Amino acid sequence: MPDTRPAQDRPGDARVLDCLYRVGAFVNSTEDPREALDFILAEIVQTLGASSASIALVEPATGSLRIEVSNGLDKASISQVIDQGQGITGWVALYAKPQRIPDVSKDPRYVEIRKGIRSELAVPMELMGNVIGVVNCDSDRLDAFSEQDVAFLALLTNEASKAVGRIWLLRQLRSKAAQLEALVRAAQGLARERDEPGISQDLARHTRGLLGARACAYYKIVDDVLLLKYLDGELSGSELAPSIAVNQTSLGTVVGRGRPVVVPLAGKTEEHLFLKLSEPVASSSLLAVPVRYEDDTFGVLMCVAMGAYRFSDDDKHLVTALSSFGASSIQNARLYAKVFTVEEGLRRSERLTALGLLSAEVAHEIRNPLTVMKLLSDTLSQGMAPDDPKVEDLDVMREKIAHMEGVVSRVLGMSKAQSGAFRVVDLRKATENAVLLLRLKLQQLGVKVEVTGDEVIPAIEGNPGQIQQVFLNLMMNGVQAMTGGGLLSLHIGVEPGPQGEVVVIRITDTGTGIPREILPKIFESFFTSREDGTGLGLAIVKRIMRDHRGDIIVESTGPGGTTFKFWFPVGK
Repeated sequence: MPDTRPAQDRPGDARVLDCLYRVGAFVNSTEDPREALDFILAEIVQTLGASSASIALVEPATGSLRIEVSNGLDKASISQVIDQGQGITGWVALYAKPQRIPDVSKDPRYVEIRKGIRSELAVPMELMGNVIGVVNCDSDRLDAFSEQDVAFLALLTNEASKAVGRIWLLRQLRSKAAQLEALVRAAQGLARERDEPGISQDLARHTRGLLGARACAYYKIVDDVLLLKYLDGELSGSELAPSIAVNQTSLGTVVGRGRPVVVPLAGKTEEHLFLKLSEPVASSSLLAVPVRYEDDTFGVLMCVAMGAYRFSDDDKHLVTALSSFGASSIQNARLYAKVFTVEEGLRRSERLTALGLLSAEVAHEIRNPLTVMKLLSDTLSQGMAPDDPKVEDLDVMREKIAHMEGVVSRVLGMSKAQSGAFRVVDLRKATENAVLLLRLKLQQLGVKVEVTGDEVIPAIEGNPGQIQQVFLNLMMNGVQAMTGGGLLSLHIGVEPGPQGEVVVIRITDTGTGIPREILPKIFESFFTSREDGTGLGLAIVKRIMRDHRGDIIVESTGPGGTTFKFWFPVGK
């Protein structure tokens, strides 16, 4: 039925100006875009006499329209998502042209959102040449809107778009200012950290807070593999893989090129990144940013967007800035750790130097009285009959003096080059001699000894006394680890080495094993886990092995025992 309103009842210039004045005054008095849109819509409904109305805004990430405010529509109607080109509203958004539909039943584009609608008026909201939304007016009467109404709605919508645009710009500027403040606070917090795991946690946490993301993860790069070190947030049923090869994910592009990457939909390309991938994460956008210092990439920050949001260039710039602060903090933490290690090494070297000087001085002072005692013992034996009981006592005295001289000579020899003392050594025989020397001690403690391996072993070049010291130290450590007795196994054989064949000896005990937390420190000087230990035994063994162009490692340890493996290069 055609509209029969008299012309004077339609919006005229005075009513238009009055409405524009009210809208302008209200919009300038509020900073809430939704509140402004509600007021504008109410003015439109009142002025045009519409049965229902709505303002749908374009989502920048998807291009679809969602009803932001409405008047006269139920919840089911306003929850609909409108694609570009769909219905009258989608058509207006796509082509940026107003539409007056006198009879919606005769327009094939019409999509019903409320029963009873007979005619419709839709006008695009434009800001700086871009469509940001659509204003819709509906009526239960046929041909309810005139061309004058179209002009009025277009004018009001234009002014409303400018006003709302100013509000959005203000809110955006305030949001950016808040982000920059948060970025500065995050950078200050990262600069205070000295622990790399702590830095990675703070980096993921601050990044998620800056973006308002669903989750943020930090991956560390180790030998072309990304290791998940920390996850901040919740993935709603999805689960990230703990490790993934660089060439199996888009994150590898970030590592290779050193630039951020946005993945539009996680479910399409990043199935290898997840152990379990389900909605809503599967349809979420991902942002990956390298944590890079100069040419060295330490890791990757990976963010999961909230809802249908798609990460923008501003997001990439923001996270890149934060990741650069994090990379600098990681670099500083690593340098700090190196400095600390060097300082510890210098302190140990100073202690060893002082101990060496003190030992040499004590040994030198002891050697002189020993020489006198040896001469006197030789003098006392003169004139004694061969069967005199004192002769036997003097022999024992000479033997002990010779033993003490040997100890003093070894202490003094610690600071001298040992290459001159090297000669051909049979390690099979050295192994058997070490067992022979400790046989009584082993029997007393209930420890059985087993020597296995090749019967014929190539000779090596070395210092026999120092090699015997290596065997004795390691065997005694094994015995002390088996407080209730046990089995001490020695295996000797020949294996290929990096520069030729080496003779390898493995000494295995059935003790309680070495605690994992102290394992990296056992070869350090003065480190000991026993109250009666000096902390020098394994350190001396390590030095001797390196002097002989070999080395020693802990091959295995656990509740069932420990195996030390050491090796010497085959002599030429």
